[in-house]
Amino acid sequence: MPVRQPIEEAYFDVFQNLEFNIVQFYRQNPELTDWDVERAIEELIRHYQALWRGREPRAPRLKTERRQELYELLAAMCEFRLGNATMVQAETGEELALPIEIEPLTLEEIIAVLKRLRKSVRLWNKRGGVRGYLTFIEDFFPTSQESTQR
Repeated sequence: MPVRQPIEEAYFDVFQNLEFNIVQFYRQNPELTDWDVERAIEELIRHYQALWRGREPRAPRLKTERRQELYELLAAMCEFRLGNATMVQAETGEELALPIEIEPLTLEEIIAVLKRLRKSVRLWNKRGGVRGYLTFIEDFFPTSQESTQR
């Protein structure tokens, strides 16, 4: 009987893609909280669950512009990982050619990743307070200055 890999290991690259975007957004928006992240992720889960069930997703109900921007950023990465979009360079809008072909995820897989990500947000928020999750993941993505000093 094959041993099942934990979701964090099986989809490490997907978690890394999403969390990198969260950290970058947090660095540009230091007022961001774990609650903002959790709300954006919850709306993404609802969106992709509706698609998985063959229903039309409703528009996200996010009360702040900051949450909406984070939602859109994460949705773009999810769409890329689902094989529905290409990555573009932010400054020029030019399509990026990636060195490797990325296997598209299924809706079930992206939902599972988002649910596990939400669980992580909740865990680290309980342990570290209003920005416990953001503080925790930020350490995994050093700034360019930090990486040159190491």
